[in-house]
Amino acid sequence: MQYRTLGHSGAVVSAYALGTMTFGAEATEDASHAILDSYFDAGGNFIDTADVYSAGASEEIIGRWLAQRPEAKDRVVLATKGRFPMGTAPNDVGTSRRRLTRALDSSLRRLGVEQIDLYQLHAWDPITPLEETLRFLDDAVSSGKIAYYGFSNFLGWQLTKAVHVARANGWNPPVTLQPQYSLLVREIEAEIVPASMDAGIGLLPWSPLGGGWLSGKYKRDQPPSGATRLGENPERGMEAWKARNDNPRTWAVIAAVEDIAAAHDVSHSQVALAWLADRPAVTSVILGARTTEQLVDNLAAADLQLTPDETDQLTQASQPQIGVYPYGPMAQEQRSRKIEGGR
Repeated sequence: MQYRTLGHSGAVVSAYALGTMTFGAEATEDASHAILDSYFDAGGNFIDTADVYSAGASEEIIGRWLAQRPEAKDRVVLATKGRFPMGTAPNDVGTSRRRLTRALDSSLRRLGVEQIDLYQLHAWDPITPLEETLRFLDDAVSSGKIAYYGFSNFLGWQLTKAVHVARANGWNPPVTLQPQYSLLVREIEAEIVPASMDAGIGLLPWSPLGGGWLSGKYKRDQPPSGATRLGENPERGMEAWKARNDNPRTWAVIAAVEDIAAAHDVSHSQVALAWLADRPAVTSVILGARTTEQLVDNLAAADLQLTPDETDQLTQASQPQIGVYPYGPMAQEQRSRKIEGGR
């Protein structure tokens, strides 16, 4: 297992984190504890959850596991999130001081810890003043309830604004951002990655296998069936079957992954994860697993070193489909210049 600093902080985390959205939903408590055991025994030390995962059950399952493994409780870097609804009342959602005070205390109780290492806003809140939210997070750091904070699903301008508002007020700044990022979803490279690099923010990509598409389990023009996420629900979220199946880029990316996987005699998943782990600003890639077998295979990506040519092959095959402006090649040229001058 490789280790990296958590953004610009001094905390050290494994390059592959364990995502726990399946806990209490797709994975029973016993299965979830087996996954946690396997991850920790492999050298992983970074666990990511959220209050909204299985309506708090994911945090409770992790809390009971930590209580059973005191050696893990001392070594694990624990991350959770708050912002999405945990009830139906107007103040059961959002990032107001009132809402986050209760959300953070509830997460601490469910996890059975005195401090959460990384507390993340699960998404931007267009209603709550940003100053109110950031002041709460700074107070939470000062009180010792959290060590660091970060965001999830923020746009580039939202991240940059938050960083500068925190700095202007002398508050603790954010250290991480958790976006969707994979060979199939690279649009964040236009604004979010540069904004993160400018601020020293570490990226924690979620859905690194594109909802299972990059694992090689799906075939062109063959609708999925059986015990897979798309087999159970072909219209599931952003990875819905029809839109991706109809896009030639999807199959160009999968073909490139397949070629490289065959050359190394490894799984498709390991190739896709190895590419992502080496992208600029990436601190730790979040792995979601239903079973220990899936987790073990994914963790093997840590041992895979892609050649520069293989990385370039994957990068070229997965180029995002963008318009002419403001992110097309000619528009990019307008924002650059040669140090020696001239055109």
